[in-house]
Amino acid sequence: MKIYELAASPSARRVAIFLKEIGLEIESVHVDIRAGENLSTQFLEKSANGRIPLLELDDGSYICESVAICRFLEANSDQHQSLFGNSALEQAQVEMWHRMVELQGLFPALQAFRNISGVYSDRENVIPSWGEESRTRLISFLPTLERQLSANKYIAGENFSIADITLFVLINFAKNIDVEIPAELSNLAQWFSAIASRPSVQ
Repeated sequence: MKIYELAASPSARRVAIFLKEIGLEIESVHVDIRAGENLSTQFLEKSANGRIPLLELDDGSYICESVAICRFLEANSDQHQSLFGNSALEQAQVEMWHRMVELQGLFPALQAFRNISGVYSDRENVIPSWGEESRTRLISFLPTLERQLSANKYIAGENFSIADITLFVLINFAKNIDVEIPAELSNLAQWFSAIASRPSVQ
C-alpha cells in the first residue's frame, strides 16, 4: 500500500496519527497541493475527489477521504480496542463527537484559513468576511468541548478515539488563524497536553 499525502495538511496528519496508533507503517508519497499536483490528470485518475490523503491498495484500487482510509486500515489491523468504538453505544458516541468536531470545528477552521490567508486564491473564490465568520464559529464551539471534557477523559468518553485525533489536529491547525485554547478552558487545555504526550503525535 501507499499513502499519498502532504504531511502538514490536517487530513494527512489525521491519517498519520491513526496509523501510528494502530501500529501500521505504509510507504508515503509526497503530493505538493500548493503547486497543484493534486489537480493533475495523473492524480485525478486515482483520486475521486482530487484531494489528499489518498490510499493506494496493492490491487491497484484507491480510497480517498481520511476517515474512510482510517476505517479501512483499522479493519485490516488486529486492534483490540477500536478507535471507532467497540460497543454499539460507544460507536454512536464516537461518531457523534467526531462529526461535531469535524463540522463545528475542523471545517470552520479550514474555511477560515483558506479565506483569510487566500492560500488557494489561484483556484477558488476567496471571501475574507466568510473566513472571519468561520473563525468566530470555531471560537464559539470551544466551550462545548470544555463542558464535555469536564466529565470525560476523552472527547467521546473513557476511551481514546478518532474523535480525539481529529480534535488534536484541529487545535494544532487553529494556531494558523490565531486561535488558541483560552485560559479559562482548563479541561480542554489539560486534555490537549495529555494527547500531545502520546508517541503517535510526536
